Amino acid sequence: MLLTGKQKRERLRDGRRVYIGSERVHDVTEHPAFRNTAETICGFYDYKADPAQRELLSYEEDGDRHSLYWLRCRTREDLARRMVALREIAKHTYGLIGRSPDHVAGMVTGLAMAPDVLERLHPGFGDNLTRYYEFARNNDLYIAYAVIPPTGKREAGIFPGQERDDPSLRVVREDDEGVVLSGMKMLATGAVFADEVWIGNLTPIDDKFKSESITCAIPVNTPGVSFWSRQPYGRQVRYAADYPLSWRFDESDSVLVCEEVRVPWDRVFLHNNGYMSRGIYVETPSNAYANHQSNVRFWAKMGLIVGVCSRICQASGIDRLPAVREQLGRLAALEATIAAMVHGQIDAFEEWPHGYACPNRRYMYAALNWCQESYSPIIDTLRTLVGGTPLQMPASIDVLSDPALKERFERWWRTPSMEAADRMKLYKLAWDLVGSEFAGRHQLYEKFYAGNSIVVRNQSDREAPWDQFHDIVDGLLANIGAEEFE
Repeated sequence: MLLTGKQKRERLRDGRRVYIGSERVHDVTEHPAFRNTAETICGFYDYKADPAQRELLSYEEDGDRHSLYWLRCRTREDLARRMVALREIAKHTYGLIGRSPDHVAGMVTGLAMAPDVLERLHPGFGDNLTRYYEFARNNDLYIAYAVIPPTGKREAGIFPGQERDDPSLRVVREDDEGVVLSGMKMLATGAVFADEVWIGNLTPIDDKFKSESITCAIPVNTPGVSFWSRQPYGRQVRYAADYPLSWRFDESDSVLVCEEVRVPWDRVFLHNNGYMSRGIYVETPSNAYANHQSNVRFWAKMGLIVGVCSRICQASGIDRLPAVREQLGRLAALEATIAAMVHGQIDAFEEWPHGYACPNRRYMYAALNWCQESYSPIIDTLRTLVGGTPLQMPASIDVLSDPALKERFERWWRTPSMEAADRMKLYKLAWDLVGSEFAGRHQLYEKFYAGNSIVVRNQSDREAPWDQFHDIVDGLLANIGAEEFE
């Protein structure tokens, strides 16, 4: 089925426990901290369910239509079709919502392409995953995930004489019905808007912590589950024109807190295996499908940034200067670079696992590394082009509500190329990319959303064809004679 915005809105009113500090949020569709982003997400579901988007964003299988991000691709053409759908989704939010419904769906879909990896670890767990994939696909679920342990040192020897309660989420007991979880997990981005949360590990776990290896999925309103949100950036924003991005694209980050949460066995996919709690994502197409979506999303975001840079230069009248054109050309080249890296993952796809098609893993990890390294200098270029003009703008667009202030603002803040109000909206948009809390969060997010850069580079190290590289060197050396010294 394809969910509509109205149906998604009703799902959001399910009694989930969300906290902003000590404040309990009872309805994320009405609370000022979340309602605008909730509307953005519901609008996405309406767009996806529109019959005009039928072939673009959905596919048919088992007699029903499903969102295209659930497609287990079998050919290059399938991968290309799925990529186009991912790009259309990312364009809907300008690449600013990273954990949109297609991200974790890709991860689950990748696992469902090789459930035998889970089945070999524990009989029945692979079947659990397959059934869950079909359930999530058939019900058009929006799944978030919490897959990183809380930060902080856990070894008691580091803090002699101190009793420390390790908060890491773990299985505290199990019985014939299932397992019981307590503890906390980072970082449930988008979970306040999701239907379910996937609990797992994308970082390695030593087997002495194997009780933390639990991998499962539960509804966000499961008893004992709560989400502790960071400060929402749009909470105090009165007008969209003041913070155009914070207003409707703050996907929210929160910590998942579990207090005696019961998970039935049919929702468990891995248990008591520290090494494979991360390994299942790289031994299946899971990590590749999820992070291919991340690359596509970054591509859409680059389109926004490059467009803002160009409009800013036009607004300030410097767009024809050769030095400025050089910078804009460089940014356009970078946008084309990520586009080429995305297409390369499709053109050089892998026939893996047997019977399926996967984006080229090496190219995908290289693109992840490129995005991590490139985002800060790209935003710094925008910051340089913007200069100090955002600080010259009135605090709020409500300056237009006072006739006397409006008259002066429209006379003195306009330029030959742009009316005052349009100029203000443009610079407020730029500020929301370079200087606001929303902007700061995105700088942090783009640096760490795929894990620490060391982890990402280690993945490239793992996928690199070192034997081929060595053969190049050895072949060259073999042709260099040393006979004259013998």
